[in-house]
Amino acid sequence: MAHPILDQPQIQRVLFYPRQDDELDLRVPGARRVAVKVEPGIHTGGRVYPAAPDAPLILFFHGNGEIAADYDDIALAYTRLGISLLVMDYRGYGTSDGEPAASHLLADAVAAFEATGRICAENGLSPTRLYAMGRSLGSTAAIEVAVRAGERIAGLIIESGFADTFALLARLGAPVQGADEDRDGFGNAAKIASITTRTLIIHGQVDLLIPASDARELYRRSAAPDKQLVLIPDAGHNDLMWVGMTQYMEAVRAFVKSEVKDTL
Repeated sequence: MAHPILDQPQIQRVLFYPRQDDELDLRVPGARRVAVKVEPGIHTGGRVYPAAPDAPLILFFHGNGEIAADYDDIALAYTRLGISLLVMDYRGYGTSDGEPAASHLLADAVAAFEATGRICAENGLSPTRLYAMGRSLGSTAAIEVAVRAGERIAGLIIESGFADTFALLARLGAPVQGADEDRDGFGNAAKIASITTRTLIIHGQVDLLIPASDARELYRRSAAPDKQLVLIPDAGHNDLMWVGMTQYMEAVRAFVKSEVKDTL
C-alpha cells in the first residue's frame, strides 16, 4: 500500500484530476456500466466493452485525467481485434463514489480484479484469458494486480508507466523532500522485479512527463522471462496512441494472441 505521504493534499492535487461521467447513454453497442464494491457504501464504476463471449479480456486502469467513458471510441480498436475491454474508474471518477486517494488506489484495483469473474458472468462473458493493463497513473494499479494475481492473469501491459514516484511528482511540480521510493512511493520498479507474468511495456520516445527512461527501467527490472519493450517514435505522453496507433495496437494484438516477438 502506498505510504500516507502520497495522501497529502498538495500531492493529491497533482496525482488526481477526477471528473464525473455525464454521458446518459452508452455510445458503443453492447457496452455496459459496471460497479465494484470496494468498502461499505463505496463503489467504483467502469465500463465493459465485449468483443465475443469467449474473447480474451483486458482489465484496464486509465490515466489520472481520464474516465472510463473516454474509452468508448478507443474500445472499438480492441473489440475489432477480438479483445474485450473492462475499463475501471478510481474513486471520485466517472460514476464512482468517494474521493480519490493514493491509499485507496491499489486496494481498489485488486478489488476490481477479484470482481472480474462476477462482472463477466453478469454480462455473458467467459474470457479465455485475462490481462491487466494500466496507462500512466494506472500503471500502479495494473502492477499491483499483477503482483497479487500471479498466474491468474495471462499477462501485464504497461503503457506510459513510471518507475519512480517522486521523480514524477517533481516533474509535476510537487517535489517531496526526504522521501524514499520503497518506503513512501508506489514502488513500481521494485514490484515489477517480482512479477514473472508475461509483460509488454509500451511508451512514447518523446514523452516529457514520464520519459522513456522510465519504461527502460521497468523493462530492465522486470522478472518476466517473456517481456517486450515497444518504444513509439515521435510519440509523447498524451498522443501516444494516436501517433503510433498501428504499432500500438499491433503490439497489443500480438501480445494477447501470444505472438510476441522481440523488437529491441
